[in-house]
Amino acid sequence: MRLTRYTDYALRTLLYLGAQDLGTGEPRQSSIGEIARAYGISENHLTKVVHQLGRLGLVRTIRGRGGGLRLAVAPDRIVVGAVVRQTEEDLALVACFGDGACAITPACRLRVALAEALAAFLAVLDRYTLADLLAGGAAPDLARLLGLPEPGAERMGM
Repeated sequence: MRLTRYTDYALRTLLYLGAQDLGTGEPRQSSIGEIARAYGISENHLTKVVHQLGRLGLVRTIRGRGGGLRLAVAPDRIVVGAVVRQTEEDLALVACFGDGACAITPACRLRVALAEALAAFLAVLDRYTLADLLAGGAAPDLARLLGLPEPGAERMGM
């Protein structure tokens, strides 16, 4: 199983925005350019990802001067498995999962095993929220690696 770059960017955007919120103690708007620079990824591709995250209600986008983006819902309400399902174009591991036909489909047990594996993969991701990914020592490490203020740094006058 390999997630697309699109889903990878969606998850990374949510992590950035979540770490940003934790770093300042309150929601702070970020720009697509900021996020793209932090990860060294394409702004054009990220724009498409952010647009979909906005349509899904996960990211709030504000246009114009002073605009930007931030999480639209609390990190504990963003389920990783749901994000993957909503951003992956095709979770069909093999052709017979989709519209493709295979000569051995009527007798094939591989399809059953792969369907079970996919369900298990998604079930594990469903146990995690964005808050879980930011918990403990992860948030300060992410903030530092992304060039964001560390959690609590602004409140302490740093």
